[in-house]
Amino acid sequence: MPTTQKKTAAKKPVKSKAKPIAKAKQIAGDGIGVGDKAPAFSLAATKIGKAASAALKGKPYLLYFYPKDDTSGCTAEACAFRDAMPNFSRLGVTIIGVSKDSIESHEKFAKKYNLNFPLASDSEGELCEAYGVWKEKSMYGRKYMGIERSTFLIDGKGVIRAAWRKVNVPGHADEVKKALAEI
Repeated sequence: MPTTQKKTAAKKPVKSKAKPIAKAKQIAGDGIGVGDKAPAFSLAATKIGKAASAALKGKPYLLYFYPKDDTSGCTAEACAFRDAMPNFSRLGVTIIGVSKDSIESHEKFAKKYNLNFPLASDSEGELCEAYGVWKEKSMYGRKYMGIERSTFLIDGKGVIRAAWRKVNVPGHADEVKKALAEI
């Protein structure tokens, strides 16, 4: 990946606690940012069998990375995207949730909460690494590796148009909808 900064500016998403990426390029270690070409991927997924960037060519899509199926924050986020799906569909945007959980875990989670979009299994963590969302985390003084809740909006040309890292779940789906209207 080239280390030069891109000069094109992207519109900033609406302000929130989610820390949207406003720079065209993030510093090393933060993964990719607005203006970068989205990494190619092909992952097993619920509903569609395989989620692949090649199949999404020419269409905008949203990748949201979350830590674990059926936990409180991840459930709230998935249900918020589920409920907002009609708005995203009207704009032609595909939503794909991504975590390292197995496809079996995703299927149970999707069925339990009637999720109306695919969940992709990045069991090897390659897509998480490519987006820079696999991070050291800390809880109750214990350090461990995990997915940093993050969302990326990719346009039909495969370019990242908006990104949020360290997402705070309440209001996030609404914030993403507002950002779509600005792009």
